[in-house]
Amino acid sequence: MADAPSGPSVLSHYPGAGLAGEQQREEERHKGCHHHQLNGLISPDLRHLKAVSSLKNKLLEQKTRKDSGLVQPQGRTDTRAPNGLERLQGEEEKLSACLASCSLRGDGEALGNHVSQGENDDTIRYVRYESELQMADIMRLITRDLSEPYSIYTYRYFIHNWPQLCFLAMVGEECVGAIVCKLDMHKKMFRRGYIAMLAVDSKYRRKGIGTHLVKKAIYAMVEGDCDEVVLETEITNKSALKLYENLGFVRDKRLFRYYLNGVDALRLKLWLR
Repeated sequence: MADAPSGPSVLSHYPGAGLAGEQQREEERHKGCHHHQLNGLISPDLRHLKAVSSLKNKLLEQKTRKDSGLVQPQGRTDTRAPNGLERLQGEEEKLSACLASCSLRGDGEALGNHVSQGENDDTIRYVRYESELQMADIMRLITRDLSEPYSIYTYRYFIHNWPQLCFLAMVGEECVGAIVCKLDMHKKMFRRGYIAMLAVDSKYRRKGIGTHLVKKAIYAMVEGDCDEVVLETEITNKSALKLYENLGFVRDKRLFRYYLNGVDALRLKLWLR
């Protein structure tokens, strides 16, 4: 399996099946869970997103308590206090308003598809993965900057299991950016999102495409009750490090000789709760 160069086109990628990467993952499975304090500079967009996530958790906890009968009844008073259902409805209205104003969506932006205007009048459309017909475009874009191509089964593992976490940036009929992610339980304790691949065509760099793709993926992960997002990128990939750190990711760990080419990786992490 191939590894990405340090150039800016490929911003993150899933590690190969080499010995170094496999040994590192084996060590991770045997280490205990470490607790971290959020010490990154969270961008305004993601700070708002974290607030939405916290409010959503609060609503779910209140609903669970109500359904299980743990909410104590209100005593009779001259002014009737709102019951549990009324309070829940009020909280839901607050959540709806917060979601509607969340800056990750932008004005009129849906979670799936939307359009933005790039430089030189290139209209950039962001679309969610919909069919196998888009697989070739994703593979061609990501493979373009890799020394060896991934197996098609690697793409299918991520995209078929988590199609809602795959987004494409399109200019006309050309795919100029793509992000591939997954979301599952980590150590049976919390839900971890993972950015496996992020690539932007070299002709369309510096237009915010990579940043926007990451935001869309993170928002979709929050919709799936994600607790944290992680990824690995080469320690020499300065553009990738800048992109993710501007979004609030922090450097969690250095993984020595993680890739097949012997380059170290940095694990970056964003806590959402």
